[in-house]
Amino acid sequence: MAAAQAPKTASSSTAASSSSPLSSSSKSTTLASAAAGGVIVLNAKNFDSSLRDGKVWLIEFYAPWCGHCTRFAPTYEQVAQTLHSQQPTSPRKVNVAKIDGASERALSSRFGVRAFPTFFLVDGWTVREYDGNRSKELLVKFATETYEDVEPVPFLFGPFGPMGQVRAFLMRCGSEVVGMYEKLTKEKGLSPLVAMAILCSVGMGLGLVMIVVVGILLLPKAKLD
Repeated sequence: MAAAQAPKTASSSTAASSSSPLSSSSKSTTLASAAAGGVIVLNAKNFDSSLRDGKVWLIEFYAPWCGHCTRFAPTYEQVAQTLHSQQPTSPRKVNVAKIDGASERALSSRFGVRAFPTFFLVDGWTVREYDGNRSKELLVKFATETYEDVEPVPFLFGPFGPMGQVRAFLMRCGSEVVGMYEKLTKEKGLSPLVAMAILCSVGMGLGLVMIVVVGILLLPKAKLD
């Protein structure tokens, strides 16, 4: 299956921030999209709270510059309309969503996305990656029937496991550092060397604080008689 390779350069601070609770307006928009039959747009702010609804989620990671994604977009809308229209009568209720993986780099890292488009079926903490041909019929069938033939992603390395969370954390930290560097050089007018020196000093300071905290927590304690 052809797919556009994700660029290897780090994105700017517009990348995904850490997950936060959905606002009432964001949740209403998500529910309205599902009710209207269209593809639901997920991002770092509404991802975790949206997936707590107890339904199965078919999620596409795409990029605006990806030609494959652009050409498949109308078909994916048909996939969403089909699966959303089946929800009132089907015991397996599937929501169809998409994530801009080029901007939401933390979520992309969390799922281990390396190319666009990439499709995942999320059922609770069970995640399966779709590796077949891109068509309406096959994706609908994958979400409702043939998913059982696909081996789930191991929890340890999946988006909800420790490795996935670590990948997302590192990507968020990298995005914050890039954002701070751009702010120091572009807005504050500092030279690149001075900006890097400041960031290195801050990083070393935070590292020392963490070492001290961990050391205090691990201090041996006297046994009680």
